[in-house]
Amino acid sequence: MPDRKEILEVAGVTVAVSNPDKVFFPRTGHTKLDLVRYYLSVADGALRGVAGRPMILKRFVHGADGEAFFQKRAPDRRPDWIETVELSFPSGRTAEEVVVRDAAQLTWVVNLGCVDLNPHPVRAEDIDHPDELRVDLDPVPGVGWPQILQVALVAKDVLNDFGLTAWPKTSGSRGFHIYARIEPRWNFTDVRRAAVALAREVERRAPDAATARWWKEERHGVFVDYNQNAKDRTVASAYSVRPTSDARVSTPLTWPEVPDCQPEAFTIDTVPARFADMGDVWQGIDEAAGSLEALLRLAGEQEAAGAPDAPWPPHFAKQDGEAPRVQPSKRRAASPAVPEPAPSTASGPTGRRKSSMPLIEVARAAGQAEAMAGLDRWKERHPDVWPLLAAPDVLVDSMRGRSSTWTRIRLNLRNVPEADRPPQEALEVDYDPWASGGAPPRPPATS
Repeated sequence: MPDRKEILEVAGVTVAVSNPDKVFFPRTGHTKLDLVRYYLSVADGALRGVAGRPMILKRFVHGADGEAFFQKRAPDRRPDWIETVELSFPSGRTAEEVVVRDAAQLTWVVNLGCVDLNPHPVRAEDIDHPDELRVDLDPVPGVGWPQILQVALVAKDVLNDFGLTAWPKTSGSRGFHIYARIEPRWNFTDVRRAAVALAREVERRAPDAATARWWKEERHGVFVDYNQNAKDRTVASAYSVRPTSDARVSTPLTWPEVPDCQPEAFTIDTVPARFADMGDVWQGIDEAAGSLEALLRLAGEQEAAGAPDAPWPPHFAKQDGEAPRVQPSKRRAASPAVPEPAPSTASGPTGRRKSSMPLIEVARAAGQAEAMAGLDRWKERHPDVWPLLAAPDVLVDSMRGRSSTWTRIRLNLRNVPEADRPPQEALEVDYDPWASGGAPPRPPATS
């Protein structure tokens, strides 16, 4: 018997939702059809965040608690009313990506298993000049929500002081997002340069709470991730449901709401009523485009004072003026005892074959929950060591492969006396992301 389909009439188009009763959020019981209905209830706001923008398809074909894979290329089998545009990437490859402009196209994308929406900061009409600067606040482990909001308010002041309007939203995950519409006059390199300047200014104003340091071993507090403005980077857009157990939503806010907001208050159940009551609080964002000239002047001042270009993501070519793309610990002359790679693994805990920091690797897992469970087991076996580690010493890395992500956990033992440092042991979770060629089998176009 063929699987049931739900037929919807959306924006004058018939859209079929396959497997509508599939449970996407096991803890809450929400199904794929619930997810579709959520997006239709907030469609005006969700479309404001993605309309006309090329989009990477982040597909959770087995539900929100399953492994996602990233699909840049639009499925070959698609309706003729699905728009695409060709993008080029730092690797030199190109792809036809989906462009959503109406609720029918939005429904079709969600039916593919896209829990959250991940558009590029450009419009299909001009893919070389972003019209959005994105401030992604990423806390290191152990940083509390109040500190994240403290940094968000500092970032708002910096944007305002340099002539841009700041639009806040929860990320739906651990961090916080602030967007600023900009005139599409600058290329990706210039926009990223402005973002680096902003991050450094936030750190200057709140040095104990924020950091612009790229290398995790140097970070503290809340990292202002300027590299989210590099070409090929995407961020979950406004009103995106996130793949959390309680189906949280990346929710636009007003600034008076920010100091007292709680991320768990915004879910697939609560946001539709909020939207019906308040409308889209980002309604005016498209009319608030500003200039990057002031931030770029700040960048010039920082560079004239000796600041090099900040490190780029590893898959980008080395840039003119960029600081050495080497972890600071590897540039230091002194080299403390370094653990060997875990048994049965080819590489050490840094992901390279050699490191000069006393790092050990605890887990490599397909998902973060499994990796954190492995860390909990390690803590139970080393109760005297764990209290000596500071929050920045716990390095939880989301490793992005060609089409999916996996989680690595390392511990920096720099604060543990050398004689008391545990050796590198067999990994608590030993997932091999490359065992099957680095990518899971590709599912069919509908799920």
